[in-house]
Amino acid sequence: MSIEITRRNTRQIHVGNVAVGAGGPVRVQSMTNTFTDDVASTVSQIKRLESAGCEIVRVAVPDLAAAEALRRIKKKISIPLIADIHFDFKLAISAIISGADAIRINPGNIGGEKHIRTIVDVARDHDISIRIGVNSGSLEKNLLEKYGGPAAGALVESAINHVDFLRSIGFDQVKVSIKSSDVLRTIEAYRLFSAASDVPLHVGVTEAGGLYAGIVKSAIGIGNLLLDGIGDTLRVSLTRDPAEEVRVGYEILRALGIRRRGPEIISCPTCGRCEIDLFSIAEEVENALMTMTSPVKVAIMGCVVNGPGEAKEADVGIAGGRDTGILFKKGKVVQKFPQNRLVEELLAAIAAIEAEKNNQ
Repeated sequence: MSIEITRRNTRQIHVGNVAVGAGGPVRVQSMTNTFTDDVASTVSQIKRLESAGCEIVRVAVPDLAAAEALRRIKKKISIPLIADIHFDFKLAISAIISGADAIRINPGNIGGEKHIRTIVDVARDHDISIRIGVNSGSLEKNLLEKYGGPAAGALVESAINHVDFLRSIGFDQVKVSIKSSDVLRTIEAYRLFSAASDVPLHVGVTEAGGLYAGIVKSAIGIGNLLLDGIGDTLRVSLTRDPAEEVRVGYEILRALGIRRRGPEIISCPTCGRCEIDLFSIAEEVENALMTMTSPVKVAIMGCVVNGPGEAKEADVGIAGGRDTGILFKKGKVVQKFPQNRLVEELLAAIAAIEAEKNNQ
């Protein structure tokens, strides 16, 4: 018996030419870690993110040079560009004028309703959307006092207050994120907000950490919310190459049966029967297929004893033995090869399957 996920019904907004909300695809985002005014480096990283499947990208705008660089960056990329603004409302205005498809502001540090109203007026004139990013590290002082700290209720009240204010001045092209580095607090906050509002939600766990901690926290936090039908866009936050964030985001979506992009690689954890370097083989195959978009199921197994049988649902796979190995499809052995040719033959078989799918 499979679990059926029912998406929460949210309003639709647009980030550039990408629709967000209203039951559409859960969009995968990331954020560059270059200096934004280094246009060449920023564009190069965004191009790699595009290849990895990133659908919306955010860049930091800490100063006027970064805001003005957006104009040149926009001309060289294909996905919508969000400007991330803190503290200075004038930077938000400069970013919008420079062509940002959306801006992200944190109302807790942008300087009050007067400044927000000014930002909204310019955003409306340029027909762009705004993400209200509420963060446990920068909540308003009155809410911290009311709740005794950055509790889930404080995060939600902050978000609702700011959404209500934007609506009161006639602006509804809004999505919201409510993030904390505490996974359970994050889940609680998103659930509370989702029950109270139809505003589309960007989900994630902030400051999740390095590779292992970040993946675990994000998979639990984002995964639980997606199971509840909550989330219209997502970002996996890792202290890593941002392309890894995109990859993990799609793996979370795949694991829940929400979206499938690129190959699904399954591999055994190895045991005493394994006589090949399965770790390096799996990594080599993963890297080779990083930009592949077809949903091919690939198995990389450590021994010929159980390999094909355990991975019989895979479209194609390899299983290693001493100095040799086999290529199999749908659990049936196709051919035996020397061990040093296994990866080459597997990649060739995958390319053939992809070509066949593309020609259908």
